[in-house]
This record gives sequence, C-alpha cells and structure tokens, in this order.
Amino acid sequence: MNNNSKEKLVVEVVGAHNLMPKDGEGSSSPFVEVEFENQKQRTQVKYRDLNPVWNDKLVFHVNDVADLPYRTIEVNVFNERRSNSSRNFLGKVRVSGTGIAKEGEQMAQLYTLEKRSLFSHVRGEISLKLYLSQNEEVKQVTNSGGGGGVVLSGGGAAVSKKNKKMQQQGGNLVVPQQMGMGLQKQAHTKPVEPTPGDIKPVVITTVPGPVIPAAVPGGSHAGGGGGGFGGYSTGSTEYALKETSPYLGGTNKEKKNSTYDLVEQMQYLYVRIVKAREISLFGGGEILAEVKLGNYKGFSKTVSLSNAEWNQVFAFSRDCIQSSVVEIFLKGKNKDDYLGVVWFDLNEVPKRVPPDSQLAPQWYRLEDKKGDKAKCGEIMVSIWFGTQADEAFSEAWHSKAANVHSDGLYSIKSKVYLSPKLWYLRVGVIEAQDVVLGDRRVSMNMVRYPELFVKVQVGNQVLRTRIASPTTSRSLSNPCWNEELIFVVAEPFEDYVLISVEDHLAPNGDELLARVALPVMNIERRLDDKPVISRWFNLDTHFSNLNESKVVMRFASRVHLRTSLEGGYHVFDESTMFSSDVRPTAKQLWKPHIGVLEVGILGATNLVPIKIKEGKGGSTDAYCVAKYGQKWVRTRTEVDSLAPKWNEQYTWEVFDPCTVISVAVFDNSRVDKNTVAGAGSRDTRIGKVRIRLSTLESDRVYTHAYPLLVLHPSGVKKMGELHLAVRFSSTNMFNVLHKYTMPLLPKMHYVQPLSVNQLDTLRYQAMNVVASRLSRAEPPLGREVVEYMLDHDSHMWSMRKSKANFLRLTNILSWFVAITRLLDSLRNWHKPVYSTVFLIAFFILVLFPELIIPCALLSMATVGLWRYRSRPRYPPHMNTWLSYAESVNQDELDEEFDSFPTSRSAELVRMRYDRLRSLAGRIQTVVGDMATQSERFQALLSWRDPRATFLFVIFCLFAAFGFYLVPIRWVVALSGMYYLRPPRFRNRLPSSAVSFLKRLPTNADSML
Repeated sequence: MNNNSKEKLVVEVVGAHNLMPKDGEGSSSPFVEVEFENQKQRTQVKYRDLNPVWNDKLVFHVNDVADLPYRTIEVNVFNERRSNSSRNFLGKVRVSGTGIAKEGEQMAQLYTLEKRSLFSHVRGEISLKLYLSQNEEVKQVTNSGGGGGVVLSGGGAAVSKKNKKMQQQGGNLVVPQQMGMGLQKQAHTKPVEPTPGDIKPVVITTVPGPVIPAAVPGGSHAGGGGGGFGGYSTGSTEYALKETSPYLGGTNKEKKNSTYDLVEQMQYLYVRIVKAREISLFGGGEILAEVKLGNYKGFSKTVSLSNAEWNQVFAFSRDCIQSSVVEIFLKGKNKDDYLGVVWFDLNEVPKRVPPDSQLAPQWYRLEDKKGDKAKCGEIMVSIWFGTQADEAFSEAWHSKAANVHSDGLYSIKSKVYLSPKLWYLRVGVIEAQDVVLGDRRVSMNMVRYPELFVKVQVGNQVLRTRIASPTTSRSLSNPCWNEELIFVVAEPFEDYVLISVEDHLAPNGDELLARVALPVMNIERRLDDKPVISRWFNLDTHFSNLNESKVVMRFASRVHLRTSLEGGYHVFDESTMFSSDVRPTAKQLWKPHIGVLEVGILGATNLVPIKIKEGKGGSTDAYCVAKYGQKWVRTRTEVDSLAPKWNEQYTWEVFDPCTVISVAVFDNSRVDKNTVAGAGSRDTRIGKVRIRLSTLESDRVYTHAYPLLVLHPSGVKKMGELHLAVRFSSTNMFNVLHKYTMPLLPKMHYVQPLSVNQLDTLRYQAMNVVASRLSRAEPPLGREVVEYMLDHDSHMWSMRKSKANFLRLTNILSWFVAITRLLDSLRNWHKPVYSTVFLIAFFILVLFPELIIPCALLSMATVGLWRYRSRPRYPPHMNTWLSYAESVNQDELDEEFDSFPTSRSAELVRMRYDRLRSLAGRIQTVVGDMATQSERFQALLSWRDPRATFLFVIFCLFAAFGFYLVPIRWVVALSGMYYLRPPRFRNRLPSSAVSFLKRLPTNADSML
C-alpha cells in the first residue's frame, strides 16, 4: 500500500438522527466506525443521545486514487454498553467511491441506516461528507466526553502543545463565554438555509451565552443531553422548546399601541400602477406594464389600449433590492420593444408609516429609447417605502413570487376564512298513518309482516330509524318508531330534509313507499329545552318534483314529526380535548368576550425540503394556517425558502380561557406549474403546534421556537421550527376567574346530553361540512389542511397511543403509590423520628377532629405556594416522550398508518391480531381479578358460604355494641396505633380479616 500518497480520503461524520434506543432506558450511546481498505477508525461516543452530532473527520490513506470509484466505504453505527464493555448494532451504510467529491466541493449527504440481518432493529439516518484532501494528514479530535460538548476536528492546521496535552488527559476545550454569545447572536440574526442532509442544532436564546462546562471524569457530561447550547429542554434537545428574542415593537419598555407590535418590521418598496393615457400603438391592440428592479421583474395584466387601467401594486422586499433605480416600462402584448419608460431613484422615494393616508398617484411623462417625452404618453404611478402593515401588502404582487406561474398566484396570498355557522338539526320520527304497501311486495307474494322504517337525508348525511315492530294495538299501516335523529346543517340553509318511508324486502332491496321534503329554513329554531310542538305532514306517494305545486288530495298517508334547529348546543368540529370554541350556536346566548388573543407568526427555520425542483434541488413553499374559534387565517406562501419569514399578526376574541389555538405549517403544492390544481394535488403537512390559553399569563409576550414534529411510518421526524409571538390580554381579570366556576359547555349539553357515539358521528359530519365550505373559497383551503387542523383521525386505533395513555395513567397512579410507600415506611419504622412525629400528629387530629379539614387545606395551599417558584415558564409543546414516539416499534407505526379497512397482507394482519389478543388477555385477567375481589364483598351477606356469613353476622352484632359503647375517636386512635405498631410486634402472616376475605366464594367457579 502506498501510504505516501498526497491525497487522503476524508470521511466527515456530521451527525445522525432518530436512532433506535438500545440501552434499555429509552436512549443509546452511539459512535460510528468507518472501514476503508482494511483501515478502521471510529468517532467519539455520544452518551444517551438519539440525535448525536459529531462533526468528526476521519482520514484514511488511499492506495490508488484511480481505483477509488471501485471501492466502498463501510460505515457502522454502534451503541456502547458501558456495563459490560460490549456494543449493540444501530445500523450500517455502504457508500460507493463514485460519490466522493473534491475538497471544497463536498456536501453533506443523508443516508438511511440499513439492517445487518433480517432480525436487526434499525431506524434513523446518518449525515456524511466524503471528499479527497491533500491537507489532511493526521486526525486531530478534541474529546468532548460525548455529553453535549464541542467537537473541534482538526485539519492540516497545527495544534498547540497545550491543546495536545489536554487531549492526552482526556479533557475538554472550554469555549469562552463571548464566543458562545457570538454564535447565538449570529444564529438568530442571520439564519442560514441548511444544505439538505446537514443536521445542525439551532439554538436561539435570550439569556447570555453559557460557558460550555468541561466533562466530568469518565466522559459523561455534567448536564447530560445532546449537542447544542442552552435552550429549554424536557428531554432531547432537538425536540425541545426554545426561547427566542426577536425585535418586536411590543417588547420594548414602552408598550406601543400598534397593530403589528408582535412581529418584526419588514421593509418593502411598493409601486402602484393605476392607468395610462395618450398611448400610441401602431395597429392598436393590448398593452401591459413591466416593473423592473435589478433582476426582479413584475408584469401587470394586459388591458386594451382604449381602457388602459390596471390599479395593481407591486411589492419588492428591501432585502432583495439589487439596484438604486426602479424602472417602469410600457409594452405591447407579445412585444419585446417598449413604448415608453419612466424611472425613479430609490434615494428619492418617500416613506409611508400607517396610519398615514395612502400616497396619491401622479401622472408621469414616459420617454422613448431616444429620451424623447413628447410622443409616448403618460402613466399614473405612486411609489413609496412601507412595511407589511400597509393596506396594499395583502393584495400586492411580491417579488419572491416571480417564478410562480399565473394559475398559482392566487394560492400564495394571505387570507382570513370563517367557518360556517353550524346547527344541530333534530328530527323526531314519531309515527306514520295510513301507509300503503308497495307493489313489489304483492308481486313477490310475500305474506310476512312488512318491515317499515323511515330514512331521513340532509345533504350527504343519511340516517334511518329501526324497523317498526308489530303490536296488537296498532294496524300494519300505522307503524310507530318514536326515535330521534340528529344532523349537522350550516347557514345559509339551502338544503331540504328528505323523509321517506320504506319497506325492507331483502338485504339489498328496500322499496320506497312515500316521502316528503321539508325546507330547513322553515324549521323552528329552539334555544332551550322547551318542548317542540309536533306536526303531521302529508306523504307524497307519487314522487312528484319538489318544485311542483301542491295538489289537494282527498286521501294521503301521513307522518308525525317533531323537528327543530338546536341553537343551545355547541357543534363540535374538532376534538373535545383541545377545542378552540365552546360557545352555543345561537348568538343570543353568547356572553361578552373576556380577552383578546394576539399571535404573531414570525417565520420558520431549518425546514426539511419537501420536493425537488428543476435546477434548484430540495425546496419548500411553506405557508402557515392558524385556527381559533370560527376564524381561520392563512399566511402568504414563501416560495423556495427553507427559512421563511412571514411576520404576520392576527387577533382573536377570547370567550373562554380554557381553549386551544392550533397553528400548522404546510407545503403549497399549487405553486409548481407542473401540478394542476384540483387534479389530486394535496398540500404536505410539515408540523403542528397547539397552545392552551389557560397556560399563558395575562399581558405577557411569549416568543418561542416550537419544534415541528410529524410522525412518519419510519418514526418521529423534526421538520423544522416555527417561531411565534403570543400574547393573551384580558379586559377584566375578575371575568376570567369567574369563567373557571362556570360549566365548560352550554346548558343544553347537560339538560339534554348527547351520547359519546352521537358526538363522534356529529363531529365527523361537522368536519365534512366545514371542509366542503372552505374548499370552495378563493384561494381554497384544502380538505387535507382542514382534516389535519381538526384532528380527523384522532379516534383511530393506535398501539402507540394506547401505550402513551397507559404511561399517563401510570404517572397519575404514581402519586398514590408514593403515598402508599410513605405510609409503609412509617409503619415499618424505617425512620423512627418520622414515625414518632406522624404518630403524635395522628393522635392530635384524633383528639381534635375539627382540625383535620383545615390542616389538609392548609397543607395543599402551602404546597401550591411552594411550587410557585418552580412553575412552568414556557407554554407546553409537542412532547415526544409523552407521546411514546421515540421508542415506538416499527410494526406498530405501520399499523397506525394502515388504512381502514386494512390494506396489509393476511399474514401481517394475523400477527397483529394475535398480538392484540395477548394484550387483551392481560386486560381480561386484570378485570377478572377486580370482579373476583368485588364478588367476595358481596358474598359476605349472600349466604353462599353459610359458615362465613354466619361468622360475619355475629361479628357485626358484637361490633355494633362495641362501637356504641366506645367513643369513635378512641376506636380510631386504637386502630391507628395497631396499624403503626413497630415491626417487632407484628406478624408477617396475613391478618385474620384478609384471610377471611380471601376464603369467600366468587362467581368464577360458575364460569366456563
């Protein structure tokens, strides 16, 4: 092997993402081992980090550069087990030598980790840079101990003797505080769009940059966790909520009364082209205006020469201004030569600050190519510098949308949508009279009883009653149902209620006997629980058109109905767990609002590329949607940006503090000209954030970067970070506190409650109505967006959610377990002093029972005041540990993303069914044990075991006399002393009462 070759192979291990936990505690301590031409090198170990960042350079000798395309690089990821000095396999990657770049042209590439064998459990990706270098000689890595330190990978630069000495001692290089502050400030003020494949933690903080602490002996970091600096974290730093410090108008010392005080000001150059006159064009035709600023060009719509009016606004971001002059050309349609031009020096452009009135447009004389202004006509233009608070901002053509095709321009503008006003329609089907059976029954010679039922249809919603059972008191032509059906309808009421009486002849054969159509707008509206008067309606047996005039008939079948529009309910279109509105439908029942919610949607960073564009690589056209109450907002689409900045502020009235606002980020699929709107194009979800208003302090501005987490079939992935500024302002704090004493839902939900199944069905119908209405807006809000915002699939079965809910229940029960352990410790006198104090306090409370309730309340108040110091300072966010998303099994994720009904193979469904049976068997055993213990208590007086019941009855008689003669406080005191007696006076065998109870019979003996 020629080790004197000048060029070396450098494998820079950047980082890994979403690794499989293998240490038995939900984490891993990964390191990477790279093998090339019988040379092996490894990185440092990152202890307890599923998303490690190494940035280590591993240098290898190359025998022959010409043979490099025919060589492969083996990259293996392992988990180090410090208990027995062994390692677990986490994944491998085999990279061909054809992908090795030259120095200076290297880019990070993202590789999916592969299995070593069929039974390997592997997930995640690894980011690598491979290139040839002549400067890299010896690998020089400062060991950071793997916790959350800094890796300084040396190149050809010399390393000082002091640093070498620290490396030999296994120490860390401490980054000075000023360097840390500089890094943080740079990360905030100048966000850089990452190269696809780079995995770099971005931390934004408002506190001074901390000194990176040195590693403790043994290689473990003092603070644990993963890479990055500072930031608020409840687990993995990558998925943590991070506090930011953007420059907002509302965070200054003097609070500004501005409409846009929760966003950063963005400067724009506005050009309004109104109209033109005295334009001469040979042969006539159509003309258009072109606005040019550096490399950016904006074109107006084409108008006829006789009516040259545009009234269009063009907006150029000040960050993109590449010239000191803006030019406005007037051209003929499909012609390159311009008819006239007028230009403006940007140094002379005025600045407008709302609420100043709009700048009045003026006439400017156009000049031709020779500079002559006599024959080109005039154009009316106004030009000014402004911010996003300008009235023209929302309707302006933006310079960043220059590459968007004309059909997609309508879908990139910011809009506000309103959900339709939803009502519950209650149709009570009581009975029918004089129903005439159809001819099909006679032709089929059917002699059995007719199976009559009523089908009610409103729009796409269809419900049916049960089949009327025959009774001796009623004839077959007078069936009775007395059943209520509930639908969801939206204003304006344009639908009909179609009620039909049908006869069930066969499994797939129902005969229509009669029907009637009722306009929804004519149905009575009810705001309370007062009974609605029922009415008889004539049924049409000839199935005439609904618009035909009514014909007076001597005989007609009738149906008895009780119909009403329920305005006292709240129509749920989102999950009840995080509903954004709980007001009743009828506006007459609304209470005054108690506050105002203001949200500044600042931007996003580190977004993952969603699609590939020609000549541009990975790209994302991101926009944001926020929903609270009936108001939906949609920001403009930032085209081709992995770090979009929206800086749009919106306001909602708050009627209840215990509500949730949902904010989500999507990729606009209608921007690409290759995608035809309405031809199956769906906007891709990037992530969602929920903020509960009750967790926010009043009049405080919360500025945080929320992780955008999405669950994929391969596991949880971080798609970026969403930067928000949120403020909840209350008009009267007493009204806010009074809301906590009021029922959460309107009165009708408690007077005439709906069942859980009804609420789930009606919520699904309400979601369909809302999605249908919003998809008809301009620009439309896609059905996939509405479904994601309203959590349409929250009711679907998921093993992951079941485990997560079980963990939540376990955390709640851990309080009771801790109290039980404390009592057991006091009872066993592990700490005699504490047991003695507890026994004295117990005797005091027994002698003075009036102190029990005050002491309990005082204790809870003291604990609450003590915990005020450690109260949460940040709003909650999506928690991957609580969602059981980091350690979920791959097959369980595949089951969660499976369609309903299933589309998987029969063998896979059989395996999942067996797994579900085993889980249900455990639950069955627990439920059986609970039923057994309960039945033993019932057997005390059932005389199934006559001897046991006889003993219990005799005991009750003697105990009754005993409790009558002895004061209750002495009984309690003696019982407490008996329970807290020292272990030397206690027998390890079960007590007589427990032994007696376990001997009682149960119904388990009678089960098959």
